[in-house]
This record gives sequence, C-alpha cells and structure tokens, in this order.
Amino acid sequence: MARVKLGGKWGFVDGPDDEVIPLKYDDACDFCEGMAKVKLDGKWGYIDRTGKEIIPLKYDEIDFSREGMAKVKLDGKYGFIDRTGKKITPLKYDGAGPFCEGLAVVELDGKRGLIGRNGKEITPLKYDFAGNFHEGLAKVQLDGKEGYIDRTGKEIIPLKYDRAFYTFRDPFGIARVKLDGKWGLVDKEGNEYFD
Repeated sequence: MARVKLGGKWGFVDGPDDEVIPLKYDDACDFCEGMAKVKLDGKWGYIDRTGKEIIPLKYDEIDFSREGMAKVKLDGKYGFIDRTGKKITPLKYDGAGPFCEGLAVVELDGKRGLIGRNGKEITPLKYDFAGNFHEGLAKVQLDGKEGYIDRTGKEIIPLKYDRAFYTFRDPFGIARVKLDGKWGLVDKEGNEYFD
C-alpha cells in the first residue's frame, strides 16, 4: 500500500482509486513488517494493513528497533513495549536508547545503565554515560573516567581512561584510548598498546 496525503491528512491506498485506510491521520510512516506508525491528535501508535490499531495511538513518541522492541514516551517518561503493545518496562525513565544487541541504555535522575529484553536492569543506573553495545562491549563513563563493560554488566576494561572510543570494530579488535595525555590502543581483553 502507498501512503498518501490530501488536505493535510494521511491515509493509505492500494491503487489509484482504492482507498484502503481513510485519510484521517495527522502524520503517517510507510508500512514495515505489516505495521505503519501513525499520528492522530498529537499521539502516535501503529495500525495493521486493515487500519486496525494494533498499538493504541496514545504515545508522545514511539519507535521500534530492529529487534522488535519499541521505545515509547508518555507524559515525559520513557519505557518499552513489544510488538503486541505489551509493556516490557514501566514508563519511568527520563531517557532511553534503542535496543542494540539485546540491550538498551536507559537514564534516570541523570544516571545511566542497561536493561535487557525482559526489562530487567543489567547494570545499576550509576554511569554518567553508557553507550550501545558493539562486538559485545559498551563504553561507560563514571566520574570522568571511561572503560568498557560486557553484556552482563561486568567491567571488562577498567574505567581509568580519560577518553575511550566506542567500538572494537576494526579487524584487529582494538579501540583508541587516552590515558594521562597519551593516545594508545586497547584490545577486548584489556591489553594496552601505548608508544
């Protein structure tokens, strides 16, 4: 189906003369995996190909990750739902990132941590910064020092660096780090390489 706009309203057609879903939405996105994100009266949700609401149009923000979980915002708080609309976490966080490698960064009272797909906190919300996972590690920062944690929340590479880059994606499995004014490299096991 194609998304169309007429008179400031969006809907969907299945050909030039076949309006399938009425042009009543304030905004709409294309269908993906059988669902389309739509906005009505300032609230977002999802409809199926028949126009039936499968995620109620009640959220201020809603975005599904590639992992089938949606970050939602309502009344200034974030949480997560699944593709059926079931809550995975309460809407209690001040901020949230998308799920990446089965984990998402959440923020509460200025501190960040990680939650799993089941909504349980993998790390305490204690970090000043927490990044997404790449190659099984995520960069975290606490009290001005940076390091890396694994998917269980264990600090694999100590939080001692003045600066640490996010990923270990290069073919050698290393990341750039800065310690005491010098740039060097660290591998996923914590071995350092400084000049």
